[in-house]
Amino acid sequence: MKSKILKYLIVYTLLFTLGAFSLSQCAKREKFTNPIRPATSADPWVVYKDGYYYYCYSNGSNKIYVTKTKKLQNLDKEVAANVWTAPFGKEYSAEVWAPELHFLNGKWYIYFAADDGRNENHRMYCLESKSDDPQGSYEFKGKIAAETDKWAIDGTVLEQDGQLYFVWSGWEGDVNVRQGIYIAKMSNPYTISGERVLLSMPEQDWEMNGQPYVNEGPQILKKNDTIHIVYSASGSWTDDYCLGLLTCKDGDVMNPASWEKTGPVFSKAETAYGPGHASFVKSPDGKEDWIVYHACEFSGGGWAGRSVRAQKFTWKGDYPVFGTPVKVGEEIVEPSGSKE
Repeated sequence: MKSKILKYLIVYTLLFTLGAFSLSQCAKREKFTNPIRPATSADPWVVYKDGYYYYCYSNGSNKIYVTKTKKLQNLDKEVAANVWTAPFGKEYSAEVWAPELHFLNGKWYIYFAADDGRNENHRMYCLESKSDDPQGSYEFKGKIAAETDKWAIDGTVLEQDGQLYFVWSGWEGDVNVRQGIYIAKMSNPYTISGERVLLSMPEQDWEMNGQPYVNEGPQILKKNDTIHIVYSASGSWTDDYCLGLLTCKDGDVMNPASWEKTGPVFSKAETAYGPGHASFVKSPDGKEDWIVYHACEFSGGGWAGRSVRAQKFTWKGDYPVFGTPVKVGEEIVEPSGSKE
């Protein structure tokens, strides 16, 4: 009898200790509130590597910055490194938009849209790092364009079975009628090797708020063998800017018929109007998925009202479930595994 009681006491003590340890670990996780970067800020790109989050952004004019932080919610609290400034008098000297930082083939690359001061001349360009430091200096590699060489913004890279693909938002012709999502093969991280293929154009009601009609901000999101392109739809200046989803059904990414469209998958809520242009990162321990996006706190905020937010999302099978944008001021537990 005494031995049984002793065993129960030992088991109870062990469970209590483990539970207390688990609670203490949870208690150590900080909480934060959105936004994590105030207005005016938009088109957030965050990538995680080797224990750090790197936040890449532009001043909207001619400079690109990279911030390094261990905690996602602190991306605006660290000192930003000005990694590149556009030279004067070039076709890429002005309106530097939505830069993205990627680690490909052992080097860092930054993709950005820019023009000569006239929006109709926007094209995509690439920078290559001169060192292993993403906050170091970069070399200008040139324009990334298909043979058609049409208006282009919001370029990103898809890696699949050893092949690189460039995915971006562009015009059909030379007039701003509507923006679609295009894809093309790459021969290296700064060269398109084939003609562009159209994957999506605004065609559903939720994609056609504000004119001209818009599909933009494509981002790659994978789960197991399923490839998604999460993109932004409707006018970015409207409350109805939102996220849509393209899912590749068979792995044939260059075939438009292989992509299935659903949406909206993330749309406006109180204090989060026009949520869009997202990027996706893991928590430091790799157990959680997080979305980083911009939205306006007030209806009608337009471009000037956009601020950067972050929140955790989940999955249903191989499909992302983003839920509802978290209200401004509501506490959010930081990504799991976050350390000082």
